[in-house]
Amino acid sequence: MSVITTNEAALREQISGFSADTVRALSAARNEPAWMLERRLQAWQTFQALPWPKPTDEAWRRTRLTGFELDSFTPFAIPGPRQKRAELDERLRYELDEMESSASLIFDSGALLYQEAQEDLASEGVIFQDLQTAVQEHPELVQKYFMTEAVLPDMNKFVALHAALWDTGVFVYVPRNVQVALPLQVIMRQPSGMTGGYHHTLIVAEEGAQVTVVDDLIGGEKGFQNGAVELILRDNSVVRYMNLQDFDHSVWNFLNGRAVMGRDTDLRWIQVSWGSRLTKAFLDLELLGEGGHGELLGLYFPTGRQHIDHQTLQIHKVPNCFSDLLFNGALKDHARSVYMGIIKVLPGAQKTDAFQRNGNLILDGTARADSIPGLEIEADDVRCTHAATAAQVEEEYVFYLMARGLTRAQAERMIVQGFFQEVLDRVPVESVRTKLERVIERKIGG
Repeated sequence: MSVITTNEAALREQISGFSADTVRALSAARNEPAWMLERRLQAWQTFQALPWPKPTDEAWRRTRLTGFELDSFTPFAIPGPRQKRAELDERLRYELDEMESSASLIFDSGALLYQEAQEDLASEGVIFQDLQTAVQEHPELVQKYFMTEAVLPDMNKFVALHAALWDTGVFVYVPRNVQVALPLQVIMRQPSGMTGGYHHTLIVAEEGAQVTVVDDLIGGEKGFQNGAVELILRDNSVVRYMNLQDFDHSVWNFLNGRAVMGRDTDLRWIQVSWGSRLTKAFLDLELLGEGGHGELLGLYFPTGRQHIDHQTLQIHKVPNCFSDLLFNGALKDHARSVYMGIIKVLPGAQKTDAFQRNGNLILDGTARADSIPGLEIEADDVRCTHAATAAQVEEEYVFYLMARGLTRAQAERMIVQGFFQEVLDRVPVESVRTKLERVIERKIGG
């Protein structure tokens, strides 16, 4: 059953453009409490006050928004009814079955489409539900954590728009010392047509908790997705998170994500960017407690005229923390990638150990990769390094493989797969690694 309660025709009339009335219509359609509407309207005011990115802004110098016109999109999708498993189409059933999980949620066209659970998580106090339901059933938790600690509404104009119009979303809450054995799976299909989508992931791991969550973002055509990811790790917690984006190559994709990490926490975040016409992703690790250990791993493979841009920040605020970043990308045709990353160590964050590396494999002379790693160090007893590489496939390697019976295409696919293996070897959950290997095989194989 859909969460939309107002007349659909009337709702479509109300969302013909972007305005405060659009925000009110979205909130009313979902029967939200007054406090959520107030937050949305405050975010809308922030959106109006903030400027659009300019080509002279350092973060946007290499990624232009030429062709992107917000007013050409419908603000948000009108969802359809819930479905049973047998009613799901082949693509969704395949994605659902590709990975063993404790529980799954599927979102489509702006709302929850399907949910299932293989384990009784609620008996241990675990909350894994769509964010709209969590607003109604767990308001005290959502009010406490939603866009208050990690991703804040005033971070940039796209975040403010997301805070005003978020639609689909997942809320994961793991109580103290609870361990969720199998991954939690989220599948979000971007609505097709000139429609906006605003998917939100909020994960809270209390002290000593452990959880793995996979966001699988697919589909869409000609629309845009403006998502946010919030990872909140309390002391001694362990979180494994993968964001796998495989949108249609006509989709504009914007993502803002931040992890805030307490004492002795352990985070491994895997960011995979396959699809979209243009992706601009801001990904931050914020280490707030001593002994924090954060890893940010990335894979991307733009083809055609895709443009993929990742901007990362590893910010160390306290002593004795470790962060590591490895982003590997392959590029074909006229594709372009941009990587810009900063390791920032604040005064007093002594004994910081941080590393950052970006590697690019250029498969065609018409492809281009820009890599701009950086360091901002304000402490004197640290070990911080960065590296960036860009190289074409060595003809010698191709010849070696072709001499053993492979075609050129097969040889190049094997080299690309080997290039990505360095990241795959660091994915700690077997079922997640297996899913990622299959996705890579499909991408490389065209």
